[in-house]
Parts: sequence; C-alpha cells; structure tokens
Amino acid sequence: MVDAISQGSAVTMHFAIKLTDGSVADSTKVNNKPARFVMGDGNLTESFEQCLLGLKAGDAKSFELAPEQAFGQPNPDNIHHLDRMKFNAEVPAEVGTVVAFAQPDGTEIPGIVREVAGDSVTVDFNHPLAGQTVIFDVEIITVGAE
Repeated sequence: MVDAISQGSAVTMHFAIKLTDGSVADSTKVNNKPARFVMGDGNLTESFEQCLLGLKAGDAKSFELAPEQAFGQPNPDNIHHLDRMKFNAEVPAEVGTVVAFAQPDGTEIPGIVREVAGDSVTVDFNHPLAGQTVIFDVEIITVGAE
C-alpha cells in the first residue's frame, strides 16, 4: 500500500522554489541533497505543507503560491536604519551585503543592506522572498511513518 502524505508523515523530497521569472531561489537538487522532515514539525510553513497533503512517493507537482501563502508581504517595521559604526571590514556597509544580527535571545536574524547614506545604513530584515509570488516544485521520494 502506498502511503499518501498526511500530518505526521516522514517525507523525503526534492524541491525547488522559483520566482515567476523562472529564476531559482532555492533547490535541493543543486547539491543533490533531498529535504527530510516530518509534516507538522515546523520545517515548512502551513501553506507549503498544504501543497504536499495527499501526494505519494514518485509524485512530482508544481504549485504557485501568492506572497501571503509563501513568505508574506514586506513589513516596513522590519526595515531599520543603523549607525555605520556597527559595520567593519568583515561586515561592510555595502548595498547587497547580507548581515546577521544577534537578537536578545541569542538567535541571529539576517538582513540585507539596501542603502548607505552618510552615517546611516538601511538594513531590510524582511525575508528575501517577501512580496514575491513563488512556484514550489516538489518531487516526492519517500513517505513513511514518523
């Protein structure tokens, strides 16, 4: 009997996240390392998990997700203006640089330098794919019990 993906299923799959222009934002095939996770363990958002429900090993599907179903819309509260003094040779204040800042709880949050003006550096802490419609391509390899 072939197991269909349901809540609690252990899943091994290849996936790609593409933008509507066809560019690939992420893919497990680059390093040929499939993703392994348990449905509901928090590795995927609920919207991404909903796409997988009912699929079986050997299935390949493509889903288009609006920003609200994928990485959300950009939040203006996640854009911060920081003092240029917080940057150095290892972490340059250059547009496009990805920087990680420690949170009070010790976790790190990545941000992208969007603008440098005088002593002010604008850093965007929104997910890089926020505001984007994405195509979620999946190829299910195995489905099992947790």
